[in-house]
Amino acid sequence: MRKYIIKRILISLLTIWLLATVSFFLLRSLPGNPFQTEVLLSEEAQQRMIEYYGYNEPLHQQYLKYMGNLLQGDLGYSLKYVNRSVNSIISDSFPVSAELGLRALAIALPIGLLLGVIAARRRGKAADYLCVFVAVIGISVPSFIVGTLLQYSFSVKLNWFPVAQWKGLEYTILPSIAMGLGLLATLTRLMRASMLEVTTQDYIKTAKAKGLNERQIVWRHQLRNSMLPIVTVLGPLVANVLMGTFVVEQIFAIPGLGLHFVQSVQSLDYTMALGLTVFFGAFLVTANFIVDLVYGFIDPRIRVAD
Repeated sequence: MRKYIIKRILISLLTIWLLATVSFFLLRSLPGNPFQTEVLLSEEAQQRMIEYYGYNEPLHQQYLKYMGNLLQGDLGYSLKYVNRSVNSIISDSFPVSAELGLRALAIALPIGLLLGVIAARRRGKAADYLCVFVAVIGISVPSFIVGTLLQYSFSVKLNWFPVAQWKGLEYTILPSIAMGLGLLATLTRLMRASMLEVTTQDYIKTAKAKGLNERQIVWRHQLRNSMLPIVTVLGPLVANVLMGTFVVEQIFAIPGLGLHFVQSVQSLDYTMALGLTVFFGAFLVTANFIVDLVYGFIDPRIRVAD
């Protein structure tokens, strides 16, 4: 198990380094100059930023300087906001995105798994078709369309919820549904497929031969073993949801990471865009690492094969 963990740690660190390296050079290849657009920094502050990050130096020296700062946990200072570090912006905005993601998970996870179980247990019947229909709609319709329809229906027409912003519980309901619908649909399809695959396994036939009733077979054998594929994909799904969906945050004017990321790319705020990219990548890699560990404990064959 120790070898398995060490290997996963090395792969995770290599992935983060590659992500930071590729993102650095891709952002630097974008046309334009961040200091030639509208900025909030004075000329003196701009000159200090240029010297600090080495923007007047060769590209490889800029890269080495950035990586040195990154190893110390310093994601840099925004080129657009006075005295605002990327670390402080993340600490202020990430809790909002995480709260939105947790609310979306609270909606999608139990409902998606339940619909998947119902669809598998009622295969070929009306309940199955209804659950599959919901899953197809959730996967096919983009989140920005879902969010816009929710705003128009429940905010503009019915006036049940606020249209946008993030000021209280009532402001979180519509964006949570808009973000959670796609995840719900994905979990429904995965759970249904996994349950149907498990149904044909020999141990299910053995359980039936022993005289176990249907409820015992479902809860003791089918459901438990059907969760293994769900665990595999749950890490990346959770990471993406907790980091926030950029489009949903834009539509509902939520002050999360998505808003800062979009603005940083548009305004060529290199340090902000790169810092958020590295943070998101590290978060995603960490989630995958945790899933690998959990999966290794759940299924010993993973460790043996490794």
